[in-house]
Amino acid sequence: MRHDITPQDLAASVMAVPPLALTADGAFSDTANRAVLDHLRAGGVTTVLYGGNALAQHWPMGVYADWLDRLQAMASDDTWLLPSVGPDAGKMMDQAAVLKTRRYPVALLVPMGAPLTHEGMGQALRRFHAACGVQLLVYIKTDGYIPAALLGDLLAEGVVFGVKYAVPRSAGEADPYLRDIVAAIGANRVISGFGEPPAIAHMLRDGLAGFTAGCVCIAPALSMALMAALRRGDGESAQRLLVPMQPLEDLRGAHGEIRVLHDSLALSGLADTGPVLLPMTHADPAHRNAIEAAARGLLAAELEFRAAQAA
Repeated sequence: MRHDITPQDLAASVMAVPPLALTADGAFSDTANRAVLDHLRAGGVTTVLYGGNALAQHWPMGVYADWLDRLQAMASDDTWLLPSVGPDAGKMMDQAAVLKTRRYPVALLVPMGAPLTHEGMGQALRRFHAACGVQLLVYIKTDGYIPAALLGDLLAEGVVFGVKYAVPRSAGEADPYLRDIVAAIGANRVISGFGEPPAIAHMLRDGLAGFTAGCVCIAPALSMALMAALRRGDGESAQRLLVPMQPLEDLRGAHGEIRVLHDSLALSGLADTGPVLLPMTHADPAHRNAIEAAARGLLAAELEFRAAQAA
């Protein structure tokens, strides 16, 4: 696992956000989690975040250190692995005590919920960083969640590494909050935070450094090619590469992003992801056939793309 990270690493790879695979009795699955990491690395993905799709905010503190150590042991030497912390300030400090004795350079801050103030949030983030030295990738999903000026201050202090931005907007809608964040910390410190489709506008229009994604877990080579197309300004190629991902993205949007992705990895045949960590549940069985068809279709497209690249 890599320990030395620079802002350029936000643009070096799609940031995969895989589900966490568990055994039938709810324990960490070494076999399945390794299979997911190996598949990602074989497709060229070298940045992996265990965040929302892994339901990281619901990991019990009793297994937090063990699960991170297992993931680190599986990661290749050139993989940047990010854990998550939060969402509450108390849990962050418990996690800081764990991370202080390990070498994770950056952690995702899961969005905090009320009650809070912006001043109090800033103090909580500073206290976490002072306790363990780990910088934070701040996950923003709602308007005005943390002021752009405060983000700029925290970046200058070394507390914040960057932003994962996922505030939903209608197509073509202006985004003054994103504009202010980019002005405060730089577009090279901001990545699009909700998959390949929104990343096209975020990278081409707003100049963001990269993106996080779930479908990349099944189609890493396709997703990396899409990112490369966006970096060279080729929106037409990016839209073409998106086509095989769209059926699964549509199902995730309609029936639950996290649980559909969790089930799709198992139904594709890539890895037995096992039970979903509570309080999430599996997708409705009525949608199983559609999810399986979309997942297997995407994996077939991925393998076909890799074969064409190798030829």
